[in-house]
Formats: sequence, structure tokens, C-alpha cells
Amino acid sequence: MNELYWIGMLALNFVMILIAFRLWGKLGLYIWIPISVIVANIQVTKNVMLFGFDATLGNIVYATGFLATDILSELYGKKESSKAVAIGFFSLLSMTILMQMALLFEPAASDIAHPSLSMIFGLMPRIAFGSLVAYVVSNLHDIWAFDYWKRKHPGNRTLWLRNNLSTIVSQLIDTLVFTFIAFWGVYPTEVLTGIVISTYLLKWVVAVLDTPFMYLARFWYDKEKIPVPTI
Repeated sequence: MNELYWIGMLALNFVMILIAFRLWGKLGLYIWIPISVIVANIQVTKNVMLFGFDATLGNIVYATGFLATDILSELYGKKESSKAVAIGFFSLLSMTILMQMALLFEPAASDIAHPSLSMIFGLMPRIAFGSLVAYVVSNLHDIWAFDYWKRKHPGNRTLWLRNNLSTIVSQLIDTLVFTFIAFWGVYPTEVLTGIVISTYLLKWVVAVLDTPFMYLARFWYDKEKIPVPTI
């Protein structure tokens, strides 16, 4: 059933990001960025079997962050997508610091949550550090690459080209940097290699499948269906 759940989660993420964009426009994409990085860094602590691979969760929701920044780059410019990356970085850093502070509190005798929180967020400093480094490096590359291909091949007909060329390479950078920082020494080499391969393949699938949603966002924007920010 994992594969069916994965497909369902993929569809749900695409629908949710487009709902946010349709309801709140550019602000909706800014809202989605911190959701994607925080949820992804919690989900990544869980390993599952997907399509015969040992994989971590969080790949889908994290990858949709690239869709959000690509929509911002396409419709609002490089400066706006860079701002979204900064918001995501601040959100993840803040969550990590606040949860580490929460773990310092001595739990009451009636507490039932501390062991589970410690299990999940006790791993967070290393995971968050790997994610922060990978997030900044890969997203800065994605913004640069999208802008580069947009200048080389402007127009709606080549939207699929710049969307995929920028994201696919950026996802590879993100996967390599994050996996080796977060999990080197945690898993045996063969398991780590499998995680790298499966993580990138799953992110690559998400990157390819998000192209129609990129075109839909462009269509809504051109038809003036998207709210204009008032702040």
C-alpha cells in the first residue's frame, strides 16, 4: 500500500500548493515554503519501502518547495523566489532552535509526549543542519538555473524546459548534500547508497510531474485569476 499512499500524497501536495496560490496568490506560495521545509524535516526521520527501495519520507513535500520557487521566479521574478528561500531558511532554523529548547524542559510525571518528541527532534540538529545547507545551496542553484534558462528560452512553450532543467539538477545537489550530512555514519554504506538513489529518483518523478501544475499556475496568472497582493 505504500506506493498508493505515495501517489495519494503526491496528488494532495500539488492540490494544496495550487489552492494556496489560487486563494492568496504570491502570499500563498510564501506560506507553502515553510510548511514544506518543516514537514519534510519531520517526515524524513521515517524510513519506508517504496517501489522496492529503502526510502525516507519527506521527498514529496520538500520537492514541492521547488515548484513554489519556480512559480515565483516565472511570474514574479528572481528577487521574489530568493525571498521565499530566505523565509524557508528562517522557518526551519527557528523550528529547530525552539524544539531543542522544548526538549530541555523536565517532563512532568503525567507527560506522555517527551519520549516521542526526543526520538524525533533529538535527531533534528544534524538533520536540520544538513537540510539547511542543502536547502540553501540547491535552492540558490534552482533560482539561478531557472532564471538562466528563462533568459535563454523565454515564452510559455519552453516553460517545461526551464522548470525541469533547473529542478532536476537542483534536486540532485540537494539529495547528495543532505543525505551525506544527515545520515553519514548513521546507516551502512549500502543502505545510504540506496537512500541516495531512491531519494533522487522520487524527487525526479515529482519534478517531472509538477510541470502541468506549473502551466496551470501560469494560465491562472495570465487570465488574472490570481489575487494581487495588498501588502
